[in-house]
Amino acid sequence: MDRVTLGGRIREERKKRKQTLAEFAETAGIGTVYLGEIERGDKMPSINTFIKIANILDMSADILLRDEIVAAKPYVLNEITEKLQDLTPPQLKMVGDVVNAMLANFGAIAQPDNDFDDEE
Repeated sequence: MDRVTLGGRIREERKKRKQTLAEFAETAGIGTVYLGEIERGDKMPSINTFIKIANILDMSADILLRDEIVAAKPYVLNEITEKLQDLTPPQLKMVGDVVNAMLANFGAIAQPDNDFDDEE
């Protein structure tokens, strides 16, 4: 597990809830220095601390660990879909082309098929 990514997600969610480092650390029953180290990715929280953090954030652990947990795949797909919703058809085509190129590079597909027709 990438400590920096996990810590960044924890920080992002804490800030969304408009909690200071000190407020969040107190709620979690840990020191502010330790929480700061977790958020910067300097330290990995213990499993007990991780569970406390997930509960305080009211988030499933698989969402925080979505890069590592197979069951989080639907969450990741929903996150991607939300980011694409406001794109125009030409922008969606471009994203599709980029994804197809990446998949071809991963060896996941032999020949990419594009679902988006060029409307020009």
